[in-house]
Amino acid sequence: MAIETDEFSYLPHQAQALDVPLPTVRRRTLALPDGRSLSALQYGAGDPVVTLLHGAGLNAHTWDTTALMLGVPALAIDLAGHGDSSWREDLDYTARPLSRDVIAALETWTTTPQILVGQSLGGLTAAAVAAQRPELVRSLVIVDITPGIDTSAGPATLRDFYAGPTDFADRHELVERALSFGFGGERAATERGVFLNTRVREDGRIEWKHHFAHLAAQTLGIDGAQRAARPSPEAGWEDLAEVTAPIALIRASAGFVSEADGAEFVQRLPDAELTVMTASHNVQETAPADLADLIRTRISAA
Repeated sequence: MAIETDEFSYLPHQAQALDVPLPTVRRRTLALPDGRSLSALQYGAGDPVVTLLHGAGLNAHTWDTTALMLGVPALAIDLAGHGDSSWREDLDYTARPLSRDVIAALETWTTTPQILVGQSLGGLTAAAVAAQRPELVRSLVIVDITPGIDTSAGPATLRDFYAGPTDFADRHELVERALSFGFGGERAATERGVFLNTRVREDGRIEWKHHFAHLAAQTLGIDGAQRAARPSPEAGWEDLAEVTAPIALIRASAGFVSEADGAEFVQRLPDAELTVMTASHNVQETAPADLADLIRTRISAA
């Protein structure tokens, strides 16, 4: 396994493989009023025009390929309890509490209304942001989620994986565990994902960055950890009904949003646009070019 020491060390190879320019990328940190901190990645030298919110158990780097292909100044935020952002003591990882952090980030790090793109939990969070602060959002893109979708309905192997150990002797051990469960595809991609979603503790052990893995294996059990990120459907539909910006829903062909779910979304929100992409739930990783193209159309139209 390659030993990396910098979270940005993968980007030059990714840009070269995609045949796109390598933008400047930096980590930003915002001190929040309650003592927590919020972390994000800023791609490009100009003011962000796109803000990206990841799903549960992921982090801002899940957007690397999409951001590189997009080629515009963008901000990718680590939601609370994920990446380099602080964990929440109240364990409330539902959309509305998360949205308050995102609003603070947009107020601090952006100067113009954003194309706000959210995948899964990030999509519900993005809707809550757009509902509360319409002046911050030019257009809303929701990726493979609608209110009420049970994103915990994945394979039992995923539950078993996170219900296992939360710390490891080294990243190689975790890579081997992920591959043994059939996750990650090619080894290089698994190594990158493990590096970017883990950290080294003071005792030298490797642990997951995101809080959900720890909740799954410890306090709440896996069902409780999933409930911590699952708001009531009513709250999500209420937020979407208040959104004044144009809305686009992306349904992944092999994702969590069914054809019936997509039809309900458009029935409830007749002005919304529905696009189906050949992808799994993490569209930003399995269909980044198509996603970047759609985001660009929203930039042009907004």
